[in-house]
Amino acid sequence: MDTATPGASLLVVDDEPNIRELLSASLRFVGFRVTSAANGADALAAVARERPDLVVLDVMLPDISGFAVVRRLREAVGVGGGSGADHLPVLFLTAKDGVDDKISGLTAGGDDYVTKPFSLEELIARIRAILRRTGAPTGEGRLVAGDLELDPVGHQVLRGGVPVSLSPTEFKLLAYLMTHADRVVSKMQILEHVWAYDFGGDLSIVESYISYVRRKVDSGADGAVKLIHTVRGIGYVLRRPQS
Repeated sequence: MDTATPGASLLVVDDEPNIRELLSASLRFVGFRVTSAANGADALAAVARERPDLVVLDVMLPDISGFAVVRRLREAVGVGGGSGADHLPVLFLTAKDGVDDKISGLTAGGDDYVTKPFSLEELIARIRAILRRTGAPTGEGRLVAGDLELDPVGHQVLRGGVPVSLSPTEFKLLAYLMTHADRVVSKMQILEHVWAYDFGGDLSIVESYISYVRRKVDSGADGAVKLIHTVRGIGYVLRRPQS
């Protein structure tokens, strides 16, 4: 079975569910593998269990501070400081933008510091900059499902080696479906993550754009396996063909 080109594994730690879910979905959307935690204790357990390539860590957590989490990580065997192979990169998120707070974060062992509210584009760029310094994959690889390929960097889609012309919104929709390949996503999930709506918007726009993408990706490829399927009453799924 074809899979997406693997990006770095990230751990997102934030006690606010909306921020945690938005960040996780957005980072998966651009090719990262993402797990999440809602507090410091869960973050420490997740690092011990999975050893991610980078941690996106909120400073203000309900049990212990993000600074304390990093200090414990730096004290742990195999998750040390410095710049060697055992160094676990950490990017702090915080609502405080004072110089003293930034110094505290970097002194605690953070690699970078982003204040809320932040731009997702800036956050992703900073994550990739840290990962390039550490030699980890930057999540910029192609997504692949059968003979369908999507290049998020070159903004190109191929079906059976033939270029497919998509509008920016169609491209985002296809990328979202491919990022969640073999998983059913609801119309509301698509609306939230492709159009960035956080309210009950007009779901008919999702149906329209699914139709547009199908016409170009599935109907436009002679004899090709249909990849985008409707799950009646639930939503849609892009199914990778069985090899």
